[in-house]
Amino acid sequence: MPTDVDRELARAEALLDRTRDRHVSQRSRRTKEVEFAKRVGRIAAADALILVGAIVLGFILPNGIGLFGALGVALLLILTTIFFAVFPLNVPPTAEALAQVPLKALPATTERWLETQRPALPAPVRTLVDSIGVKLETLTPQLATLDEGTPAAAEVRKLIGEQLPELVKGYARVPEPLRKVERNGLSPDQQLAQGLQLIDDEIAEMTTQIAQGDLDALATRGRYLQIRYRDEDAPA
Repeated sequence: MPTDVDRELARAEALLDRTRDRHVSQRSRRTKEVEFAKRVGRIAAADALILVGAIVLGFILPNGIGLFGALGVALLLILTTIFFAVFPLNVPPTAEALAQVPLKALPATTERWLETQRPALPAPVRTLVDSIGVKLETLTPQLATLDEGTPAAAEVRKLIGEQLPELVKGYARVPEPLRKVERNGLSPDQQLAQGLQLIDDEIAEMTTQIAQGDLDALATRGRYLQIRYRDEDAPA
């Protein structure tokens, strides 16, 4: 029989879930709006450049650009618009490249990389991916004043630039038919969920410690993520 405390905890958890989902939805909408604005801006700039070039040629050439020239300009405008409408704005980062990213840009770059991995991850852990993305977004401005050479910075880089990508890459190396098969009491799906939850909690702890200025605690915490999913542990 659920107690009043249990019901209050359930309501609090449901509220947190709704708040997180709303934040994720708003973040996704903002990202799409920014991407749309960038695409429109690039299309406008490219089309304007083509039109200016056509006008200049019209003044330079004795007979102007003529009918075929006008058709060529129209075709070029159409092709340019299509190109910038469908071509990716940014090349997705690779996991290997994260090690070279400056600390200040690491959370945003890791978030972009993690988003590219999202479709290949099991549905139950995608809420964790969203939660990590929100926390990485919160962490970004905090790292603006954190010295790259400090032990605290090294802990941040290790967690989100090394351990998080390694966890996801380790899972991706497992053949799909084996991902739900238990090994040593846990399936790869369960190991992934536990690892992502632990990373989510760790990022939250790091964010709190940086906000409090407790960098010594962050640097000397010495926690080791119990992520055992490596090549040597992967099912054959």
